[in-house]
Amino acid sequence: MGRVTRTTVAIIGAGTMGRGIALTALRHGYDVAIFDVNSELARQVADYVTSQADHGSPQAHPGESPDPATITAGDSIEAVAAAADVVIETVLESEPVKAEVLRQIAGAAASGALLATNTSTFSIARLAAVSGCGGRLIGMHFFNPAEKMRLVEVVVAAGTPPDYVRRCTKLAESLGKTPVVMNDSPGFITSRLGLVLGNEAMRLVATGVAEPAAIDTAMRLGYNHPMGPLELADLVGLDARLNNLNALYPALNDERFRPPQILIDLVGAGHLGRKSGRGFYRYDADGRRHNVPPPALTGAGEQL
Repeated sequence: MGRVTRTTVAIIGAGTMGRGIALTALRHGYDVAIFDVNSELARQVADYVTSQADHGSPQAHPGESPDPATITAGDSIEAVAAAADVVIETVLESEPVKAEVLRQIAGAAASGALLATNTSTFSIARLAAVSGCGGRLIGMHFFNPAEKMRLVEVVVAAGTPPDYVRRCTKLAESLGKTPVVMNDSPGFITSRLGLVLGNEAMRLVATGVAEPAAIDTAMRLGYNHPMGPLELADLVGLDARLNNLNALYPALNDERFRPPQILIDLVGAGHLGRKSGRGFYRYDADGRRHNVPPPALTGAGEQL
């Protein structure tokens, strides 16, 4: 009897989200192929995911190989996409970058492969049109850290076949996630609500209403949020937050999404949040958070 094949999930982009999705897929019994333009990063992520996979609960799917799932780093987008049953794009949140990567995926992937983008901001229909994916592209918006967060926004463009939506939601469920299906709209559900809350929190800091720690504590204790809006912004990266706003503000033509000046100034100064050691808070090498007097309260905006 021949070896029973296992479903392969290809991850294009080995950043924070790509790593988390790859780890999730491997733990749930999928073979994973990962590609990044930084080939060394892809190899490092493959090694990391392999080392962490047995910390979860990997399971083979019914009818698939009982052998342990594996992850490999691929040599090109085309090679990784061509051999996959599912391709998930997780590259930089930039429309031109995503469009080019998706164009390469569409040209190489098998006709029956599920093609998904992890965008948190951009229109699925527009990405599909500019990349040549047609009605094949669907949004799968995972959340950071992807190996722990249960939500996946499944974003459906007009004309997407119902069977494609069913396949996508089934995939999310097989990864231990709860899918929420919505129609294509800039920012989807979570980004639109989260960005408005984050913007207002930043404006409270900038106008001297309260310090970041007070704002975050108020939202954690008053609204039972697991993390305050400024802690969250530092975690996802202030540059990523600014990119989201720069895309969403013109798309919706809504002043609520105009990037606050304090955010623009922090990013301009290289203070990007946890990954740079400074954002709305300071961070030790081990990730411990320390308060920073905000410019609006110290009167020293140039000290950003």
